[in-house]
Formats: sequence, structure tokens, C-alpha cells
Amino acid sequence: MLEPAGNEQGKRVIIGRISGVHGVSGWLKVFSYTAPRDNIFLYQPWLLGEDGKDTDTAWTEVEYDECGSRGKTLVVKFPGVEDREAAGRFVGRPLAVQRNRLPEPASGEYYWADLMQMEVVTRTGKRLGRVVDMLETGANDVLVVEGDKRRSIPFVMGEVIRRVDLDDARITVEWEWD
Repeated sequence: MLEPAGNEQGKRVIIGRISGVHGVSGWLKVFSYTAPRDNIFLYQPWLLGEDGKDTDTAWTEVEYDECGSRGKTLVVKFPGVEDREAAGRFVGRPLAVQRNRLPEPASGEYYWADLMQMEVVTRTGKRLGRVVDMLETGANDVLVVEGDKRRSIPFVMGEVIRRVDLDDARITVEWEWD
């Protein structure tokens, strides 16, 4: 079941994490970062990370035997995990997939993982910093940019976000607020 999984196929994308145990028979709760949240079950195999580590040997390829939901809680059952104690060793660990396993986004759409660490500059060429986080606010997503100071920039295409250049890892923004 658990073999180290390198990143030779491309960038890993975190899609969720193991958030707890469910019951006494080895089931695990899954917190999903996908939208809708049960889309996490569409991607196999998962890469199970060691919490706090991001080396190739810290990721293990795993497929689940069963999955489903219990009310609003998503759950999975890994092969060979038969009790609560065995399941407990997985709690807190991140879940990822190889980037090339995800469908290509539509034109003008981006995976958050593809925007991370991109340089952010204004239309006039002022460097604001790099994307260090993304937030979902309900109204629109927000880039968290770390540079000479921390900025929260709405990810609104056309109005604020003028250009996303994945090849050059640069986002050009209309941002003259500071």
C-alpha cells in the first residue's frame, strides 16, 4: 500500500488532508480543498505526505478501498488499516496528487498551486513581492503577497489582475493603493 512517491511526473498539488479518525474500524475523515469538496475522490492515486516535510521521500502513493460521506464528513478506508489506533497515525497528513493528473483549467482560470510563489508586479513595473497564500472570501479569491510588506490583493481578472504569465511566473496587477 505505501511506497515512496517521487515528484518525477511534475509538481504535486495539495488537495486535502486527513483530519481525524471516524469510528473504530479504521475509517479516516478527509478535509478536502477541492470544489465541490467531494471531487477529491475523483483523483487517484493520492500522495500521502508526512506532515511538515516536502521531500520526494516524504510522499507515499496510496489508493483507498472505500470512500463516501457520513453527513457532511468525507471518509475513506485505506487497505490494511483496520482499527482506530492504526488510523490515528495518518491524522494531520496532507493529501496531494501529481499536477498532471488534474484536468487543464479553462482559459483564464488557474489552480491556486500554479500561482504560489509567482512574482507580483504593478502595470508600472513596481515589484510587490511573491504570492505566499491564497484566501477564499466568498466574493472573490485573494492573493496574499509578501514583499516589502504583506498585501492582500483581490483576484479579480481584468479589474485588478491584468495578466497571469505562467511561463514567466509573473502576475501583473492594477494596484496603486499603497
